[in-house]
Amino acid sequence: MMSGLGAALSQASSPSWSQRARAGRALARFAAVPEAAEALVGLLLDVADTAVTRQTAEALARVGTVAAARLIALAVAEADDNRADWLQTGLHDALVGPGGGPDIAAVCGKLSRDPEEAVRRGAATVSAWVEELGRCSGSA
Repeated sequence: MMSGLGAALSQASSPSWSQRARAGRALARFAAVPEAAEALVGLLLDVADTAVTRQTAEALARVGTVAAARLIALAVAEADDNRADWLQTGLHDALVGPGGGPDIAAVCGKLSRDPEEAVRRGAATVSAWVEELGRCSGSA
């Protein structure tokens, strides 16, 4: 198994929120691996602690690949309003942090053609968040 993947997958189901958040950060670089993707969506929608949601979303947004953004979009499409707020906060943290973040808007543009309707819907929401963030920060 790829270095760190097995340990992070084990942490993803830990009863400890801090272990799950650590798993989200560690698994983000494996977003294209099906086992990791499944665990990451679960962490993005973590029912026990919003810190797990926020930190996992931030880590995936920092990775910035289509696979990573697709998982955020899927989670956004499934999230209730409270969870969506924390997904948005995690995305914000990644994009306004040191060095900014990848061009999530461009990645979401690619996802607008995804065959899965939930991904297209979530990507549209994420694009709106990024656009709003750009207006607030005076960039984009």
